[in-house]
Amino acid sequence: MFYLLEVEDHVRVEPRHFGLPTKEAVEKQLNESYVDKVNKELGHIISIVSVDEVDDGVIIPGDGAPFYKSRFKLLAWKPELHELVHGTIMEITSFGAFMQIGPSQGMIHISQTMEDYVSLSKTGSLSGKSSKRNLSKGDECLARIVAISFKSGEMKIGLTMRQPGLGKIDWLKDDKKKKENFAKAAAKKADKGSKGGKK
Repeated sequence: MFYLLEVEDHVRVEPRHFGLPTKEAVEKQLNESYVDKVNKELGHIISIVSVDEVDDGVIIPGDGAPFYKSRFKLLAWKPELHELVHGTIMEITSFGAFMQIGPSQGMIHISQTMEDYVSLSKTGSLSGKSSKRNLSKGDECLARIVAISFKSGEMKIGLTMRQPGLGKIDWLKDDKKKKENFAKAAAKKADKGSKGGKK
């Protein structure tokens, strides 16, 4: 999920930004320090939206860079446990698939791709033995986040598509069509039964 967050931090502005106006130097430093970084509390930082307040700088003895207490807004993407996500399959491996969701990728273990026995086919897609369904690179899917971990500055996301209403978008469309056809056939049968029973 995307968030617009207001953050307060003491920003250490490196000496290479000294020639710039203070607010601009702080903004440049924020872009270098935050953008495209992953933070456990904030998530994956997309961009600095605005720098709203910059206090006077403070220099700490032994450090040649000033620190500015600043308030700023940033756009971040932070996955939530059990959140439904739409994405595109970027890579298929023997153990599962990687799906692009927002600015990050999530991993779908082979056992979580579909309700079937799944194996890697010769064409490089994941195939269901009974359903004959295939999952390939470039497929659009709907999945649920089932695990999130932050280790060594990386965000790892575990996904599942083994729940009703989840999976490759084409499968969901096929399932919907089958349900509609079944409902039409049942209504037709019930209609015939009620007409045949009248005297």
